[in-house]
Amino acid sequence: MSVPPSQRSALIVEDDPDIRELLAVTLRMNGFTVIEAASGHAGLAALKEHRPDLITLDLNLPDLDGVEVCRQCRAVSDAYIVMVTARQDEIDRLIGLETGADDFIGKPFSPRELSARVSAMFRRPRTGPSAVTGTAPPAQEPDGNEMLRHNDLLMDVEGRVVTLDGQELALTRIEFDLLETLMTGAQRVWTREALLNRVWGDGWSQDHHLVEVHIRNLRKKLGEDMSNPRFIRTVRGVGYRMMPSEPQR
Repeated sequence: MSVPPSQRSALIVEDDPDIRELLAVTLRMNGFTVIEAASGHAGLAALKEHRPDLITLDLNLPDLDGVEVCRQCRAVSDAYIVMVTARQDEIDRLIGLETGADDFIGKPFSPRELSARVSAMFRRPRTGPSAVTGTAPPAQEPDGNEMLRHNDLLMDVEGRVVTLDGQELALTRIEFDLLETLMTGAQRVWTREALLNRVWGDGWSQDHHLVEVHIRNLRKKLGEDMSNPRFIRTVRGVGYRMMPSEPQR
């Protein structure tokens, strides 16, 4: 169940007081109750106490590395995580996303940009439409939940559980939504732009790197052999699609 906008809370983990204030003012203007922390340890303590819906996390904290804080947050929380940093190189971007962060924003940033990205995240559907062009009818389990199956990969859409060969996979929210989109439209080639619009929402159409990083992480969790993939195929110059299903025995 989604949290009503009037009840949403945000945790800001940022040691720079000026940036922390800018983040706080921006998020309050977007209707969030704001909790502030000036260090990684303080942020983790606040996370346990307040259970926020959104976390903005500085990569350069005075005590703990922001990447480690992100990992610990993701281990206990399904909150949206936006990593904020002045380090603009691609390595930091990749590291941040691979820890389970939902987005990355560089300093300096505009309040309008932050507002737009946060709004897009909270508009993101937890589950996609049940019907997409080229989709086979989903299976139904006895409890009525919509199930998607691709070979030995099974997804409980409403329960947001994915199992592979009977073992549950620990997917982030983004990874689940990407996989659901690909499985629901299994006969379709999804462009990076289409995946951005479907999973992240409007306003992200130029940030193709987000899709590439999360697809790469998803493939790792699926145990993909890139020379002989079982599940996700790259269509060069276009995007991604599911591999053909194996005949049922």
